[in-house]
Amino acid sequence: MDIQTDFLIIGSGIAGLMVALKVADSGTVAIVTKKQAVDSNTNLAQGGIASVFDQRDSFDLHIQDTLDAGDGLCNPDVVRQVVVGGPARIRELMEIGVPFNTEGDGPGENGGAPFDLGREGGHSRNRIVHAHDMTGREVEQVLLERARGNRNIRFYENHMAIDLITFSTRIKRGLVTTTHEDYCCGAYVLDRESHRVLTVGAGITLLATGGAGKVYLYTSNPDIATGDGIAMGYRAGATVANLEFVQFHPTCLYHPAAKNFLISEAVRGEGGRLMDAAGNSFMQRYDPQKDLACRDVVARAIDTELKRTGHDSVFLDISHRPAAFVRGRFPNLVEKCLAFGIDMTKEPIPVVPAAHYMCGGVVTDMFGRTDINRLYAVGETACTGLHGANRLASNSLLEALIYADAAARQAVTDLAANHKVAFPVIPDWDDVGTTDSDEQIMVAHNWDEIRRLMWNYVGIVRSDKRLARAQRRIDTIQNEISEYYWNFKVSPDLIELRNIATVAELIIKCAAHRKESRGLHYNIGYPDRDDRRWKKDTVIRRQIVG
Repeated sequence: MDIQTDFLIIGSGIAGLMVALKVADSGTVAIVTKKQAVDSNTNLAQGGIASVFDQRDSFDLHIQDTLDAGDGLCNPDVVRQVVVGGPARIRELMEIGVPFNTEGDGPGENGGAPFDLGREGGHSRNRIVHAHDMTGREVEQVLLERARGNRNIRFYENHMAIDLITFSTRIKRGLVTTTHEDYCCGAYVLDRESHRVLTVGAGITLLATGGAGKVYLYTSNPDIATGDGIAMGYRAGATVANLEFVQFHPTCLYHPAAKNFLISEAVRGEGGRLMDAAGNSFMQRYDPQKDLACRDVVARAIDTELKRTGHDSVFLDISHRPAAFVRGRFPNLVEKCLAFGIDMTKEPIPVVPAAHYMCGGVVTDMFGRTDINRLYAVGETACTGLHGANRLASNSLLEALIYADAAARQAVTDLAANHKVAFPVIPDWDDVGTTDSDEQIMVAHNWDEIRRLMWNYVGIVRSDKRLARAQRRIDTIQNEISEYYWNFKVSPDLIELRNIATVAELIIKCAAHRKESRGLHYNIGYPDRDDRRWKKDTVIRRQIVG
């Protein structure tokens, strides 16, 4: 065994870092992250964290807004746990130095600082706690500083997890096989610099790898978001669910030089209006809440407008607000848009929808535990039951904080309960008979094809015919990847290709199974919601023989 630790955390966003800080007093922690620790979806989160602080707000209102957005599939117990726990977790962040904006509407029924509370689509009250328009970055920087200063936490940057290890894991030419009765005891990890596969043993393993936006051609996510935790969990035998519910953010900057740049929903929350190329507002035709409708409604409305008009983008306009206000509220957005020649204080911003957030994932209980013993999942990797069929804006960082706290407490208990159990002998990674790849074109071609077929056939609007086409093509691609994977040494690109192919296949299967339209899943052949048959999660578990 190359590395042995009490807690192995795969991922370095808000969820993984919070767990690391909370368990570090109880054991050694190894944080594996495939690039630099700061490279995470958290670091790009602009909007903020939804929580109840305003006197005109209440837990019940936040709960109802979350349930409404989730379109019938939220777990009410989970929603209450997350919403009620929010204020304490935000105060905790303030205490360790996160500089949230204050001097707003004042403390509500839960007391606390007088936050400057924003409002976003789907929320009935102002409740978005933020640090200007780069909340995620501020949170990430503070948590990273704390984690790097903790002697029990060690970072393994530029290391990529390949597969989870369970008690009865058997390795043959890189093929990992397990049984459902196993417990997790670590992971195989590729050191990107030495190209060596390390065996990492752990008492508790936690998946916190973020989302899967790179499965789609157009996304707001960074390049790291390849669904690694979902794919690894599924291959190990963990249950996954609700992967048909992919949230497309309505407003990503449309510019040939821009890459993955999100225009925060907070712009609409502060009065921004969506318009067509002729300068006409259109959201009133799609929802009574107009520009403050939930993301799924807005994304479909924009998609419809683009198909109807043939234009490349719609426009988001907040130039009617005072320029000083716009610059003060959105300093990062103003600066970024100016870099592309757009002055958002004077002119509208061209925007298009893009894949943004995965509402499904590895199924967990209310403590972050998966159905594989000693394996946890938190953050966007997990399916906790909070989001249902559609995530309410700014509930994601809130969920990460609540579940990091719950998972950390439970993981410490689980580690203590198992401390007398002898650690199993873990086989080393076996790549005997493999060679260095000389056909990188296979990786590049299939990577591109997967992302295009997902965008064209499994995007904002779906049909049975499109899903069937996608399934046939992904089957062929999976066969090509499998043949390639077992003959060549693993590489970062090959690991990510394998993962996006797995997640793409799971999204297609979930979408094809659900014969209705609900939340983020819209099938033109079944345009209505069907509570009688489909008010349930879409659950998939890999059939494992061994």
